[in-house]
Amino acid sequence: MEPIQIITERMRGKETETAFFWNEHKYSYSDFMEMVDAWSARLPEYHVGRGTVCGFVAEYSPQVCALIFALMQAKAILVPFTSAIGYELPEFIKIAGVECLFRFDKNDSWTFEECSNPVQNELTTSFLERGVPGLIVFTSGSTGKPKGILQDCERVMRKFVDKRRGWGTVLFLMLDHFGGFNTLLSTFAYGGTGVCLPDRSPESVCRVIEQSRATLLPTTPTFINLLIASRCYRNFDLSSVKLITYGTEVMPATTLATVKDIFPNAQIKQTYGLSELGVLRSKSENDDSVWVKVGGEGFETKIVDEILWIRSEANMVGYLNAPDPFDAEGWMCTGDRVEARGEYIRILGRVSDMINVGGQKVFPSEVESILLKADNVRAVTIFGDKHPIMGQVVKARVSLYEKEDKLHLSERLRTFCMGKMAKFKVPIRFIVVNESDQYNARYKQIRKVAGDTVE
Repeated sequence: MEPIQIITERMRGKETETAFFWNEHKYSYSDFMEMVDAWSARLPEYHVGRGTVCGFVAEYSPQVCALIFALMQAKAILVPFTSAIGYELPEFIKIAGVECLFRFDKNDSWTFEECSNPVQNELTTSFLERGVPGLIVFTSGSTGKPKGILQDCERVMRKFVDKRRGWGTVLFLMLDHFGGFNTLLSTFAYGGTGVCLPDRSPESVCRVIEQSRATLLPTTPTFINLLIASRCYRNFDLSSVKLITYGTEVMPATTLATVKDIFPNAQIKQTYGLSELGVLRSKSENDDSVWVKVGGEGFETKIVDEILWIRSEANMVGYLNAPDPFDAEGWMCTGDRVEARGEYIRILGRVSDMINVGGQKVFPSEVESILLKADNVRAVTIFGDKHPIMGQVVKARVSLYEKEDKLHLSERLRTFCMGKMAKFKVPIRFIVVNESDQYNARYKQIRKVAGDTVE
């Protein structure tokens, strides 16, 4: 039996158990599967079936998740979008060859539209012969033009076939990236509850956790920093959370040390994955450690010149608009520089983020972790800027709790850093910005923005 069939039959057996917490209401698995069946009956009316490249603009909701499972059962190719991509939507639709599009509003109502003159990508066309559901997601484009990634849904779902514990999972990671899709699949494959958010502000997340009694929060280090800075967690009961998983960025040690105070009942677990490879099994050395063991069944890892390489059975089918990144033996360079200690690794950061100051290496997370301990620093992002002599120099964008004279702030923070890190790592400039300018819609840090070279 195919993985999608195994998992949907398991979901049908849950019946009275809670599948969703959405808009302060609970929906059972019986409700959920009725929605899936309704979509399965409705899709042929819109000429959506095997091989149809079907896009949808949405956030997590009962109807959206039901559409996802109905599309997979119909062996269509899913292309999830969110409003966060904004003006890029027409280009993404073109790259993916989207034939039709559903748009959902906040009330879970939808509209349907056909896309004019879609052109199928050669990779998609060859994939259709396999008769299995597909998934197209896009990279963030932080280092260039976003890449369209085609995944085989059946291959992705294999790791969810074996039964595991179900969680009350906050659906925080966005639907149109692989991490969010992976979270959605694991939530329902294991009979858990999908906890939907009205938005991703710290206050809203805390309120929904309290209301739903959620047990799992998958998130990013940037969001946790925002939560700490907001201090709104003091107003809510977050004791139900038993597990926090984080990934997508390096976690500052300062932030990790604070998380346990906010979530005293939670295990803290670092995760690791890439859209091209899937999400690896992981085990943190302990709750307050940034050392992690990654791999598991279907994954192999190796370290070459301090860079992590991975070979996966869940490899993507390929890029729609870029060359294949795998070598002849199926290995992919992740671009993450790591330290190794026995079976455990510590991720230092992306090679592309590393700052080279006159031949000396600076990893932003190391400097950020120290500056977050300084008085009046609410958030900080370290980045490299060009320098005619040194090659690069270190600069910092900081957000403050209270206004402070810029000259005094720069002198104070530079003095604070001098006794705690090598001189070449100390930022030569501190640029004060609003907290919202430090991160993007996916709650990941923005390392560089236009205008950063000018104080």
